[in-house]
Amino acid sequence: MTDTPPPPWHALPAAAALARAESGVRGLAAEEAAARLARHGPNLLPAPPRPGLAARFARQFQDLLIRLLLAAAALTAFLGEWADTVVILVVVVANATIGLLQEGRAERALEAIGTLLAPRAAVLRDGVRENLPAEALVPGDVVLLEAGDRVPADLRLVEAASLRIEEAALTGESVPAEKDAAPVAAAAPLADRRGMAFLGTLVVAGQARGLVVATGAATEIGRLGAMLAGLEAAETPLLRQMKRLARQLTVLVLGVATVVFAVAVLVHGMKVADAVLVVVSLAVSAIPEGLPAVLSVTLALGVRRMAARHAIIRRLPAVETLGAVGVICTDKTGTLTRNEMAVRSVAWPGGAARVAGDGYAPFGAIEGDDVPERLAAIAALCNDAALREGPEGWTVAGDPMEGALLAFAARAGIEADALAVAHPRLAALPFDATTRLMATLHGREGGVLLAVKGAPEAVLPRCAGIDAAEWLARAEAMAARGERVLALALREDDAAPATLAPPEGLALLGLVGLADPPRPEARAAVAECRAAGIRVVMITGDHAATGAAIAAELGIAAAPRAMTGQALAALPAEGWPAAVRDTDVFARVSPEQKLLLVEALQRDGTVVAMTGDGVNDAPALKRADIGIAMGRRGTEAAKQAAQMVLADDDFASIAAAVREGRTVYDNLRKVIVWNLPTDGGEALVIAGAVLFGLMLPMTPLQVLWINTITATALGMALAFEPTERGVMAEPPRDPRRPLLTGFLLWRFLLVSALVAAAAFGVFGLVLARGGTEEVARTAVVNTIVALEIAYLFAVRRGRGGLLAGGAPTPALWLGLGVTVAGQAALTYAPPLQAVFGTAGLGLAEWGAVAAAAVALLLVLEAERMGRARIR
Repeated sequence: MTDTPPPPWHALPAAAALARAESGVRGLAAEEAAARLARHGPNLLPAPPRPGLAARFARQFQDLLIRLLLAAAALTAFLGEWADTVVILVVVVANATIGLLQEGRAERALEAIGTLLAPRAAVLRDGVRENLPAEALVPGDVVLLEAGDRVPADLRLVEAASLRIEEAALTGESVPAEKDAAPVAAAAPLADRRGMAFLGTLVVAGQARGLVVATGAATEIGRLGAMLAGLEAAETPLLRQMKRLARQLTVLVLGVATVVFAVAVLVHGMKVADAVLVVVSLAVSAIPEGLPAVLSVTLALGVRRMAARHAIIRRLPAVETLGAVGVICTDKTGTLTRNEMAVRSVAWPGGAARVAGDGYAPFGAIEGDDVPERLAAIAALCNDAALREGPEGWTVAGDPMEGALLAFAARAGIEADALAVAHPRLAALPFDATTRLMATLHGREGGVLLAVKGAPEAVLPRCAGIDAAEWLARAEAMAARGERVLALALREDDAAPATLAPPEGLALLGLVGLADPPRPEARAAVAECRAAGIRVVMITGDHAATGAAIAAELGIAAAPRAMTGQALAALPAEGWPAAVRDTDVFARVSPEQKLLLVEALQRDGTVVAMTGDGVNDAPALKRADIGIAMGRRGTEAAKQAAQMVLADDDFASIAAAVREGRTVYDNLRKVIVWNLPTDGGEALVIAGAVLFGLMLPMTPLQVLWINTITATALGMALAFEPTERGVMAEPPRDPRRPLLTGFLLWRFLLVSALVAAAAFGVFGLVLARGGTEEVARTAVVNTIVALEIAYLFAVRRGRGGLLAGGAPTPALWLGLGVTVAGQAALTYAPPLQAVFGTAGLGLAEWGAVAAAAVALLLVLEAERMGRARIR
């Protein structure tokens, strides 16, 4: 017989919860509390294990880019080029240091969760109130809460009076949650567990007494910490592609080197020592040792450009990941919306209107019938908020919904200060989760006025002379548009009542619908993402209807399909793929479900971006390919788990960051498309000479010179190329597509062959004209550099030809200047001539160099036009 699990704490009545915890309303005895502390341990979240500084620094050298740099350093050291070795090692150490700093921030994600713990708590022990360190709490303790307190553990509320708790960091709910001591259904999602208060959340109003039911790692936040600690961050598409490319290059270089070595020794009888030097020369020419440094600089430039668009990148490879994003899972409140409540619609007997205006500013337009003055006056009288104008515009002091009512009243022509003088407040009945209404009593000429606002289902039955069912239907229609609906009513009496009990016999004034309006720029950003083939999915802590209404208004879908976390939980495993594919809005989902949604979207190779601001978002942020935390309202735990932080919490900044990410990938690809074929051409020159028993057109030192000056001066210039037109009119690239595509392979073969042919042609031409070996090799070195310059102009605009490239960037002018100056020094400076075995060139040699470069450009332009006609 299987034991039935006990019901969860939120499903138990308060008395049953106390009995199950073997406690009472007077709390625990001191001796019992001490025994439970020894059994359960202190109320602390477990500290994450953290390796020492040396171990973390050593771990940076496991990165693929760093390994490539180390291989290049070893190669230059083997050749005795110590200056190059030192330069490369400086780049390695700089990269490792940056990675160490970034990793240190990431490892503080769990530590950041710990900052949510309350330092002390008011506890009943033996019926006496004590102020104890929060870590001393144990299951069974009774905690006293009041406004301003941070909840010190997971509590089952035993008593609650007008209690509201800010739970956004845990549940994603945009407004404070109303709490009471009544039990709820066992299957209720976290946001609907009204009888619970969770560790780390903030009491914003009311008082309560709560039974501690979980401490430390057993709390909801503790479970999130454990989930976060067990997750590995997703590997970026770039690193996956670079690993694959490195393997392909390694196999290719080793294969060619083996064949060349065998032919040199066995066929041409070359000495083994000389053959080894030739193979090393081949490796120097074939391995793009400057590529990792250029890639790092390209990524760093992307970080700088994104920072200017309010997107702070915390991990360097994440820059490129943005360019491959296929799905953006975005929060609603504050990201797509303004995170400000505003009255959007009003209905009253005989009329209706729509309200426009920005935020809490007390001015704006009202479209429709004239709003009755008494309705607007009650909105201002039954109100405890105040509007303030500051450097950042109009803000609300108090409840956001009450601030929205004040702004609405002002837009309807009500002067709140004058109204308060004419109708001074005499008494108030605060909002209560049980009655779900608020009432204020005001003086008036000849009597008193009772102003009431609250949930329609609570206020309408107390109103006389109305069809309550009809008005409830109107309220439901407003709610279906994603609005939070309040009913406003009043009662005028000759004298003040003896007690301000929940009033009856009210006169209904009307309904107001409030919403968090979309950001004006969010609609354009969503449209840009959809045009770029990026699907936008909303994951919100609000109700499904609210999320669907905002999604429709923003154009996320024409008829958005919404699903709740509760409905998701009821799905079988085989139903998840269809739900993920067909749903536009996921409402009230748990942290585990957010994580599962991200993993389900990633299952087919889609690159997923996930936004979030709460502790509940941290696991999904860490698992996503690119986690995006909110900089203004985000918790520190969310920021530390994310790869990117939005300084302005604006969805439009995500779209701008995606554009920058695509630009970064474009430039990275240009670097690779330029670097590999030119290196291949150099390798083909060495391999061809050996295979056919010819004199080497270049020495190993000359090969290293070419790679050093071109990779640094020319390859780096491609990192500064601006965004091309049409970059956001294409679908996301397939992250599974290798860097070594069919096009790149074709370009590799074509350009390598052209470079080798030009090198052998110039080498033979100079020798045939009676030039020395040094002059011929110098001409070859300058020819290859000139070809690389020409090829750079051919690839700097991937979506057009030479004429589409536009004017060279300052970085390209600088690179050209450095390269030309370097080649002039190599050709004519006696110290460099002595080291590299070069000699001065005449006009005939320079003419051959220029002719080779022009020929390459013409061939490549003809090839591009041919491909365009085929497409």
